[in-house]
Amino acid sequence: MTDQPSLWIRNYVDGAFVAPDADHAFDAVDPATGRAYARVHEADADLVDRAVTSARRALADGWATRPVADRVAVLRRAADLIEERFEDFVAAELADTGKPVTQARSLDVARAPVNFRAFADMVAADGQESFLTELADGGRAVNYAIRKPIGVVAIIVPWNLPLLLLTWKVAPALACGNSVVVKPSEDTPATASLLAEVLEQAGLPRGVYNVVHGFGADSAGAYLTEHPHIDAVTFTGSSATGTHVMKTVAPRVRPVSLELGGKNAAIVFDDVDVEEAVAGLSKSIFTNTGQVCLCTERVYIQRTIFDEIVAGLVETAAKLRLGEPTDPATTTGPLISDKHRRKVLSYFELAREEGARVLCGGGVADPGGDLAGGSWIEPTLWAGLTNDARVMREEIFGPVAGLVPFDTEEEAIALANDTEYGLASVVWTNDLRRGHRVAAAMNVGLSWVNTWYLRDLRAPFGGVGLSGIGREGGQSSLHFYTEPTNVCISL
Repeated sequence: MTDQPSLWIRNYVDGAFVAPDADHAFDAVDPATGRAYARVHEADADLVDRAVTSARRALADGWATRPVADRVAVLRRAADLIEERFEDFVAAELADTGKPVTQARSLDVARAPVNFRAFADMVAADGQESFLTELADGGRAVNYAIRKPIGVVAIIVPWNLPLLLLTWKVAPALACGNSVVVKPSEDTPATASLLAEVLEQAGLPRGVYNVVHGFGADSAGAYLTEHPHIDAVTFTGSSATGTHVMKTVAPRVRPVSLELGGKNAAIVFDDVDVEEAVAGLSKSIFTNTGQVCLCTERVYIQRTIFDEIVAGLVETAAKLRLGEPTDPATTTGPLISDKHRRKVLSYFELAREEGARVLCGGGVADPGGDLAGGSWIEPTLWAGLTNDARVMREEIFGPVAGLVPFDTEEEAIALANDTEYGLASVVWTNDLRRGHRVAAAMNVGLSWVNTWYLRDLRAPFGGVGLSGIGREGGQSSLHFYTEPTNVCISL
């Protein structure tokens, strides 16, 4: 029997880290090596209840009624502290996810302070709605809305962008005066607990931010969403789990925001700059080893340039470098776990059974050395399938895309919209009018033209269909995390 790691990742409740219980713990595994690097204390139902109770007490103790300027100051201080401990967060993200250090620095950790500052600015500038009403008898009345914190918010975040998505939800929730209980993914527990240290140092009152670690069913996730004193739930993750969360929350009629999966399409027209399109498509397919809900898994290419685009994508895939996460030359990390790799590999096998022509990849990758036990997989492209194939309809969540030719704009739109999902799409064209036209025709929450993963945090974000319910970002976040009370006064 190998020695267990000495490092503990602990729950954080009522302003303090909870002493770990070795009898209720699980391993935090580095997916690049397959080795455990820490033990994680799994929260039981009693500990989750303590977290919710402390969060509710924090509201009563005055956090909910603190002046906006005070809350904004805490958020801005938190952003500064994240930057001061930037490399600590990078190290935690690498241990949890195995992603390349260049991505962790430029995207994941870099976005965390941006999220805090953005929502601090938004809530500071948020105005009050008011309406002057002229009455039939000549009188007048004024109506205005007071927005109050919604209360205790359960925040459940996934493993693909742990810190980015955590702060994307925590920042607006705290800015609006709520308290939160966070349940990070069991695969990526580290940064949620590290953020607790930062928020405490930033001056956040005890009980406002709590972290409970564990799994979904019969664990912290279920205990949290089923708790009677949770006022709202925000969840990012798979469509299947999101559906379960919604069913759990429904009997108590609580607000729920679901940011779920996608089977995102890109449409490439033959007037495009081929080199630019190939670079953009490669980024949207292979970033984070395809483990981003916004990644492209279906590419529809106008037939006249199909072979040229395919050749460019295959060439780009061959240049991706799998390797040590701390090496700046590494471009591609592992999948999050061996369990997830088995799932992705099952889709590779299914694609072959359905008649796919594998253009590159399609199997396990082995960088060798200390990384031999990691969850590595080959970047993969295939062609020869229609939208009837399961691998063209179900989210795979890996570094893979199916490539399909089309002839007309109308055909491309129909193919892209032929899905139960509706998260994002990308249109590649040098015809600006066509870009506007096709983007507007997409049944998605976010449609890019000649770019990918570019977004203003003030804009609404979310999907339709199996991709989720509700919007977050900008005013959408401020509205989700508050309840309006309309006040009507006769003048």
